[in-house]
Amino acid sequence: MKVVPQDILDFWFSPPMNRHWFEAKAALDDAIRARYLQLWQQAATGALDDWSNRAASALALSIVLDQFPLNMFRRRADAYSTEQQAVQISKKALSRAYQLQLNKEQNRFLFMPLMHSEHLADQDLSVLVFSELGIEDSRRYAVHHRQIIRRFGRFPHRNQALGRCNTPAEEAYLASNEAFNP
Repeated sequence: MKVVPQDILDFWFSPPMNRHWFEAKAALDDAIRARYLQLWQQAATGALDDWSNRAASALALSIVLDQFPLNMFRRRADAYSTEQQAVQISKKALSRAYQLQLNKEQNRFLFMPLMHSEHLADQDLSVLVFSELGIEDSRRYAVHHRQIIRRFGRFPHRNQALGRCNTPAEEAYLASNEAFNP
């Protein structure tokens, strides 16, 4: 069965899915993997790059490349393997003003790859975009993410999955309440 961008949007923004966006649930991860692994693999090879040529389909592609792998490969390196492809979609979307065609919830996910990036310039852009769009909760999280990148140059909570050793400062940070409380 061929999946079209609207299928992704219908799935991601529908109840009950929208109530589980930021939860770690094995059953949800398994369901996304079963339903969308092949589509993600196509997107990872660039086979769906033409989706980035319109606002709604760029949003769908961003979800496939940024959100789905976080679920499908939780706590594994593959969770971050297509992140920079998603960042490029966010930047293309900005250059084409796609945000003007989408609502706040949609824009949250179109530009979330910037917040997930370990590049400081992307973090700065994330804070700017969420500020300009008036998405306050995303702006607050973007500021928090940027502070982590400024402090460590990377996200320490990814270290284990990516085979990186924690520094003593990262160990202390991960053990603190500060780690996930923006």
